[in-house]
Amino acid sequence: MLKFARNKLVGVARKNDDVLSIHGVLDDDIYSVEVDLCVGIKDLTFLSIEGKWHRWTTPECPRAIEFLQEAQGFCIDETIDGKIHKIVGRKACRHFANLLIECCYAAREAARVVGWEAAKEDQPDLALKDFVAAKAAAPGETAQQKSASAEQRGAPEKSADTPIIQAQQEKSKPDPLESQKGAAGCVIDLHVHTFPASPCSSASEDQLIQEARRIGLNGICLTDHNHVWSAAQVEDLRQKHGFLILRGNEITTDQGDMLVFGLEKDIKGIVKLQDLKEEVARAEGFIIAAHPFRGFLTFGAGELGLTPERAAQRALFQWVDAIEVMNGKVTVKENNLAASVAAKLGLPATGGSDAHDMTEVGCYATRFSTPIQTEAELIAALKSGDYLAVPFRQEKELFHSSYVEKETV
Repeated sequence: MLKFARNKLVGVARKNDDVLSIHGVLDDDIYSVEVDLCVGIKDLTFLSIEGKWHRWTTPECPRAIEFLQEAQGFCIDETIDGKIHKIVGRKACRHFANLLIECCYAAREAARVVGWEAAKEDQPDLALKDFVAAKAAAPGETAQQKSASAEQRGAPEKSADTPIIQAQQEKSKPDPLESQKGAAGCVIDLHVHTFPASPCSSASEDQLIQEARRIGLNGICLTDHNHVWSAAQVEDLRQKHGFLILRGNEITTDQGDMLVFGLEKDIKGIVKLQDLKEEVARAEGFIIAAHPFRGFLTFGAGELGLTPERAAQRALFQWVDAIEVMNGKVTVKENNLAASVAAKLGLPATGGSDAHDMTEVGCYATRFSTPIQTEAELIAALKSGDYLAVPFRQEKELFHSSYVEKETV
């Protein structure tokens, strides 16, 4: 088994009175990228951005740099993670996206320090923690306004008893989706990443679970990169939130990333897909090819000469049990190609958000025809092939729009 290491480093310097200069590096055994970013101190807006490749996997990788310019003008606010994943992650490269998000976090903290230093001119003894606490709420913003603002962002208020409060609030409201849930089957997001188990994620398991409940999912699978959640940890989360939490693992192989269910073995580094398949088969588990064409169609299928027939000949498909055909981190064309290949090969098709941020949970999911409450039931359902990949958030929005129209007529 190969060893694997990843390093991520971000440094911030004050270029002048108005601008922060941020330099970020992400380096591992496969990829090596750098980002140079200039951000306005007052409004935290991207003023300029440049990227560099030092190590990549395909000739198309370096061409992704030009798409970084589409992030110029972004503002580092509550929506920045989603914007970066959507624009940079999909059009350019997820490695640039992950590094750029870290740069944003560093810029935000550096801007706080700049503000604190300015405030100390009038209050020399002002401690940083006191300054941050004073700035936690905008001047004149009431608690009610803060709550409304958080709700608009889809972000739950952070407190020790938030899950309980939220559960009570949800139960007290009539949910127009409730009848749909039973009729439509069990809907689970099979592909979710949490921080710090997945360093590339920016959301904790609690945040992701709360958001999954809020939007009406029946459950989620924690599929952190090369990370095995213990059964006890997941059971504690299920009890805490009163919500279905299942375990999976996104494992890096020599032929791409694989979503694995039912395998307890803690696998690190990069493994051969054939060897992984043998491990999963012995454990009577299930293996899904995750986003199998990510990055393939960034510059158009015509340039690559890639057809569904040719794509289906990739060796990896002989070692998997299903194909992820709806993934939140790839383009529609890449998802459509995966769906075409799944249909051509007769393999089941799944959906998962690949969420690295709470706002992404449930954008895609998998609808099962039978209820699922345990990992054994999940694996049995996956092996049955009786399920569909669905654009869950889109379906939910359409359903609510229809419900409101009927109520107002």
